[in-house]
Amino acid sequence: MGIADIIIKLILIVIIFAISLLVALYSTYAERKIAAFFQDRIGPNRAGPWGILQPFADGGKMFLKEEIIPANASAFLFIAGPSLSILTACIGSAVIPWGQKLTIGTHVVDLQVTDINVGVLYILGVVSLGVYGVMIGGWASNNKYSLLGAIRAASQNISYELSMGLSIIALLMVTGTLSLREIAEQQHGFWSHGWFTWNFFRQPLGFLIFIVCAFAETNRTPFDLPECETELIGGYHTEYSSMKLGFYLFSEYINMFISGAVMATLYFGGYNFPFMHHLGLSENWITILGVIALFTKIFFFIFFFMWVRWTIPRFRYDQLMDLGWKSLIPLSIANIVITGIVITFYK
Repeated sequence: MGIADIIIKLILIVIIFAISLLVALYSTYAERKIAAFFQDRIGPNRAGPWGILQPFADGGKMFLKEEIIPANASAFLFIAGPSLSILTACIGSAVIPWGQKLTIGTHVVDLQVTDINVGVLYILGVVSLGVYGVMIGGWASNNKYSLLGAIRAASQNISYELSMGLSIIALLMVTGTLSLREIAEQQHGFWSHGWFTWNFFRQPLGFLIFIVCAFAETNRTPFDLPECETELIGGYHTEYSSMKLGFYLFSEYINMFISGAVMATLYFGGYNFPFMHHLGLSENWITILGVIALFTKIFFFIFFFMWVRWTIPRFRYDQLMDLGWKSLIPLSIANIVITGIVITFYK
């Protein structure tokens, strides 16, 4: 890899990081506006036209508020918790293919930081690491409510990671690869030889299980028991303030963004869209339209996360664990068996 290629990769990393932060920033605005719409309110409308500068006002408030570390907290781990949480949220984007190749002059730019042949395993590994930021922050706070929130987060993530992994096994049986780029390429366009190419049509039950697990892994309602304010004050981030609290909140929205990108790539064609190669456009324009198509799918999933939050009430903790162990895992195993039978007799 030459110097120019390294510079291009670094620029791509910076762009993806900036987009992740920008999407997380304005997801807070979208969340409040969508909640206001569902509750027949106006929502943010003071900072800038239609309140569009509200996220920057909130970010400024986070930066300027006093940093407080409780006297009996473990100072190093208290700071490490939110730092690890935001780090693991950001690194998941490294293996996501954001589009096809883009030709700029004599350089061909691959819109993916790295295409490793175990990209799905990388995503699962990053997901499993994400809970450590919550666990460390909750334990280091030396607060019983924070500790209970951390314990809930750990048990919840372990429970739903099993179902998520099993749902992906069925998908891998269909695709035959762990590379996210190859999975996206297999879903070329939308319709081919009389069949839908998107994996959603081949694995509808697997997708349903995956999206339920995604809600649990991102601690979104109705699975937000680790930060259940009616029981645990604020859960694992009860003792946090200023930007350390901001890191926890930002990591949740970045996780939503990455989860939407992963679901769009695995099940809805990624950057592919219907009749993409029947438009008579150049490859660069097809790539740009593909990036727009991918982000449209991601934003739909982010909207869905928010829609569910303001529609469905929070589970009790025993209901949450029952759903994971008694319903989703048996369904995931049944999906693997059915997929195996279909592949064996109808391939």
